[in-house]
Amino acid sequence: MEKYDERHITLLLADPKTQRNAFEMVVRQYSEQLYWQIRRIVITHEDADDVMQNVFLKAWTNLGSFRNDSKISTWLYRIAVNESLGFLRKRKTMTLISADAEDTNVANELIADKYFDGDETQAMLQEAISKLPDVQRCVFNMRYYDELKYSEISKILSTSEGALKASYHIAVKKISEYFKLHD
Repeated sequence: MEKYDERHITLLLADPKTQRNAFEMVVRQYSEQLYWQIRRIVITHEDADDVMQNVFLKAWTNLGSFRNDSKISTWLYRIAVNESLGFLRKRKTMTLISADAEDTNVANELIADKYFDGDETQAMLQEAISKLPDVQRCVFNMRYYDELKYSEISKILSTSEGALKASYHIAVKKISEYFKLHD
């Protein structure tokens, strides 16, 4: 298999003759990372699969708008976060369930999910994360699970590093408080 080279792929994506093959390489390179980023936001495997398809469809149809002023991964993460949050907003609107009522079932949903291989503590962590406001949830996931630098998250979410550090700190504090209450 050919080694993934960001600069080379960017050139291939710009050429209509090689665009399709280059995009397939991008999909292979980032599918797993994006899947887990999406899954941590939308929780279930089925929803993550649906959102993932939308992310790559949106990336393909908007390939011409990729300005090469950021890495391909940053661009894809931005699309994934926006699609995931949009999915959640749409689901809440369609089901007319309040955010609190929906969030209380996260741990049970995960434990019942045949694709979830974690334990009860991991399910509780996901439930605590689900109670965070959208931005804090995204920042926490990208920093804690994906180990992204604040500078990279800043590009993805289009916000300052200082604001991200504050969001992450507050998210960690809320998660700690959640575990103290449920211990």
